[in-house]
Formats: sequence, C-alpha cells, structure tokens
Amino acid sequence: MKILDWYILKRYLGTFVLMLLLFIPIGITVNLAEKIDKILQNEVPFWEVVNYYIDFTIYFANLLFPLFLFLSVIWFTSKLAQNTEIIAFLSSGVSFWRFLRPYMIGSTIVCVAALVLGMYLAPSASKGFNEFKYTYLKRGSDVQETSDVYRQINDNEFIYASHFQPRINSAQNFTLEHFEGNKLKYKISASRLKLNEEDSTYTLTNYHKRIIGEDGDILISEISKDTVLPFDFDELTPVSYMAETLNYNELEAFIEQEKGRGSGNINRYKVVAYKRWSLPVSAYILTIIAVAVSSMKRRGGMGVNLALGITLAFIFIFMDKVFGTIAEQSTFSPLLAVWFPNMFFGVLAAYLLWNAKR
Repeated sequence: MKILDWYILKRYLGTFVLMLLLFIPIGITVNLAEKIDKILQNEVPFWEVVNYYIDFTIYFANLLFPLFLFLSVIWFTSKLAQNTEIIAFLSSGVSFWRFLRPYMIGSTIVCVAALVLGMYLAPSASKGFNEFKYTYLKRGSDVQETSDVYRQINDNEFIYASHFQPRINSAQNFTLEHFEGNKLKYKISASRLKLNEEDSTYTLTNYHKRIIGEDGDILISEISKDTVLPFDFDELTPVSYMAETLNYNELEAFIEQEKGRGSGNINRYKVVAYKRWSLPVSAYILTIIAVAVSSMKRRGGMGVNLALGITLAFIFIFMDKVFGTIAEQSTFSPLLAVWFPNMFFGVLAAYLLWNAKR
C-alpha cells in the first residue's frame, strides 16, 4: 500500500474508533442516570451492573455502528477537504477512483468486523442485556399476554388458546387436536390450562375429551384433570427478544422450528436474520455517500457537511426502522423491507459519487 492509502486508512479506522469511544460512554451515562433508582432499589450486585454495561456497549455498538461510521468518515474527510489535502492528492495525478481505494479497504475491515459482531458477539450481549433488564428492572414482565395462540407442536398435534398468559403459566379456552394422516382422532378442550412447575404437569379446568370412533364418538368430561401434555409451556410464545439472542446458525434453525409450529412471528424473526447481513453491507454504501458529500470544500466549512451527513444518517435509520416494522406487522416481504434502505441509498451513493468525481 502507498503512503496515501495508509494515511487515509489510519484516519478512517482511527476516527471511527474514536467516535465509538466518545459516544458509548455518553450512552452509558444517560442509561445509568435513567435506571439508577431501580438498580439501587432492587439491590443489584455490582458485578451484575458491570456485566450489564459491557453487554450494553456491545449491543448498541452493533445497533448504531452505521451512524458512527457515517459521521466519522464525513468528519475526517471534511477536514482533508478544508485543508485542501484532497485537491493536492487529485492534482498529483491520482484519480478519484484511486483516491477511494483506502476507503473501500477500511469499509471492508469494518464490514467483516460488523459481520462477526452481529452474527456471534451481539446476540450473546443482547441476551445478557435483556435478561438483566427483565430480571432486575421489569421483574418478570419479559413475556406479554398474547391472544389467539395457535401452534403445531409435532407432526400430528395442534394446540390453540384464546388468551395466553406466560407470566402466570396459564391459558384460556385451550384445545388440543390429534390427527393421524388427515383424520381427527381425538380433541381435548378446557376452559383453562395451568402449568404445575413442580412436576411439569398441567391442570385442565372443565376438561373434555372427544375420541372420534367409527361407530360413534366417546366423550369424557371432568371438572379438573391433571395430565402430561406433549409440549413445553415456554416454547409456545417465545419472548419478543428471542431472535436477537441467537447466533446466526441458531436463528436459522429457530425460524424453521417456528415455521413448523405455525408461529405468527416468522416475519419478525426473518427481519432480525436479514439485518445480520444488511447492516454490515451498509458500511460500503454509507462510506461512499460520506466521501461524496464531504470531499468538496464548501463555503460553510465542516459544519455544512456534518449537518447534511447527520440528516442523511437519520433518514437511513428512519427507513430501516419503518420498513422493518412494516414487515414485522404485515405480510410485506421481510427481505425487501430489510434491503430497501440499502438499495435506495445505493442508488443515491452512485449518483453522488458520479457528481463528486466530476
């Protein structure tokens, strides 16, 4: 690599790391100020708090790295432009495409680091971050009540509950249907299902079992019945942050498992999986936009570039959140929703780069 490459690459990575080191402590301070009352009230052990903020750092560094990267590239490139260093580079016979090479090398390093972080390190941090929050700060409210839960629990059996309450291990209007081939063999129903944690059995109130026979049905009824059922209660409605806590391979297996159960949250899980790829790739797009925006010396100085950069960065984050939410809450394609901001800003990057080159 030439001196120019090393000069820009060191600025690229150094400014990005510096930006992380500046903003993450601010985030920790704000978060601690918000939660200190509950931490003291619940007498949280000191090392639990330390581990929480280590996880907090990894979690939010992974979440916000595109914003930090974008701002850091605009910052140091604007300084190069203000000092007329870019003009000197290009006047020496270096083409604009050659000038971009160290930026692309830097974005490749960041992309690979973000892939490793998002695929394996951030899920573990997310698990610790959320477990601390729901253990000490929300006291067991990690799973919300859910209506109309429907699951295929194995090849032959389906269950349904009109009102599912994981917090108290209970469900209302429960039914279990057992099929062999396409024929219903028996159906169990109860007005209330309650898990007995001490022995993993279930208590069914107003229990009814209808056995389908060739010569007539058999109906069995009991006011209350304790029995074993072929599913784990916790698996019926995974907590909302479950997908965030699994590494990529585990997440793929989890999505296939939830498809078999007829989960209504498949799009939510797919959005999480696709973002593991789309966010690292955005490093290239945001780098190109940042260079194109800030490589020209402007009359307003660095402030104009930063203002424009912050605006574009927040538009990117806004689009990422909005389209992700749309995919989670509707039948909109999760793949298209996750990659649309990259495609939109990719076109914008090409346009800005062409004009900057000219």
